[in-house]
Amino acid sequence: MLKVKYLPLVLALSMGTLHAKQDTTPAIDHMANATMMIFDGKFEKAQTELDAVDQTAPEFDAAKYHTMRGVLAVKKEAYKESIEAFNQAIEATKTKLYQAPPKAKADQAYLFSLFSDKKEKPKAIEPPFDAEKIRQEELSKLYIQLSKSYYKLKDYTHTIEALDSAGELGSNRPELFTLRADCYWKLKDHSNAIHALSRGSERFPEAAELLKQKFYYFAELQLYQAAIEASKEYIAKGKATPKEYLALAQMLMSGEQLDLAIQTLEEAKLIFPDDAKLNVVLGHAYLKRDMVHTTAQLFERGSYYDSNYTKEAAEMYRRANDLPHALYLNAKVTDKKEKLKQKVAILIEREEFEKVIGLEEGLKRYAMLSDDNLRYALGYAYYMVKDYDKAEEQFKKINDNDLFSKATMIRKNIEKCKKNSLECQ
Repeated sequence: MLKVKYLPLVLALSMGTLHAKQDTTPAIDHMANATMMIFDGKFEKAQTELDAVDQTAPEFDAAKYHTMRGVLAVKKEAYKESIEAFNQAIEATKTKLYQAPPKAKADQAYLFSLFSDKKEKPKAIEPPFDAEKIRQEELSKLYIQLSKSYYKLKDYTHTIEALDSAGELGSNRPELFTLRADCYWKLKDHSNAIHALSRGSERFPEAAELLKQKFYYFAELQLYQAAIEASKEYIAKGKATPKEYLALAQMLMSGEQLDLAIQTLEEAKLIFPDDAKLNVVLGHAYLKRDMVHTTAQLFERGSYYDSNYTKEAAEMYRRANDLPHALYLNAKVTDKKEKLKQKVAILIEREEFEKVIGLEEGLKRYAMLSDDNLRYALGYAYYMVKDYDKAEEQFKKINDNDLFSKATMIRKNIEKCKKNSLECQ
């Protein structure tokens, strides 16, 4: 009977305990979940978690919420949506109440410390909590994020504005000045583009990429002297690549600064002796000075590292009248048609007409006699060995007006030779 009497009280106590347990169940942190989902690349689930955030709750952090929306939109490449979110985050951050974190309780001293001779280490003095400093840091980060989204949408004016609004964070790296310059350049504001690079160089004198970009801008504006000065500074830092030396040299040649171009390329060749294109472009520069043999040697050196230049090297030796070496290099040409065509030209120049005739089958096999220059060369070879019928057979098939006129002159000579062989001794 006693057990029955106290049963309602026991039940009441147990129910109270159950309610207490239910009341202490932790609430779901949807924003924390969304952060993890974004980190794991589960963007749809992250969006679901953000949608579940109670924006009316007293502890709702609007700045953090809109920042998360912006980050998620960037991950999804929805840049227009990210701009809207970051702007909302900025406005929320401007009015956000920042509170100092609670101070950690001092550790309880051990009893034996009362009797210890050891001196206590002086405690580090924590800087005073500065809510405005934290606010500005958060705003700066948001403006940087905003600038990236604007740039992705090719909104260059707002990209620059966002970078400027980021304060120190928008100017603390050299690449942020190249980004500004790129935006101004794309807006056709060339003066401010170069000014941005100059500001960057003043702040980061060791940042070679700023000088490199300035060189390309000056070159595009055809301000050659300014480009030369920028390139000299850049090269002096020892970070120039063969491509950049070539760009400078080609710009100098187009600006009729041939001696300076040759000097630049010779310097580059010492640094990068195995670069094929440096040798070839330097060869072209010497060719402008009519130094054909030097050009041929440089082309051949270039062909050691890139076989595509072998044909050009052989041609230069032909023009330098070093025909044996031209023929030697021609044998290394991998393109069969180009090799055959060049070989005909070299053999004609060497007056080895029988060998030219010996290539006729090859010319036919590759359907190369449709080229009137080759047909003329073959006809000329037959003419020089006094096989007049075969020569005329080739000359009659020529369609090019200039070559046909030359062939006609030879055919007249052939007629004379046929009538009187003494005419062609």
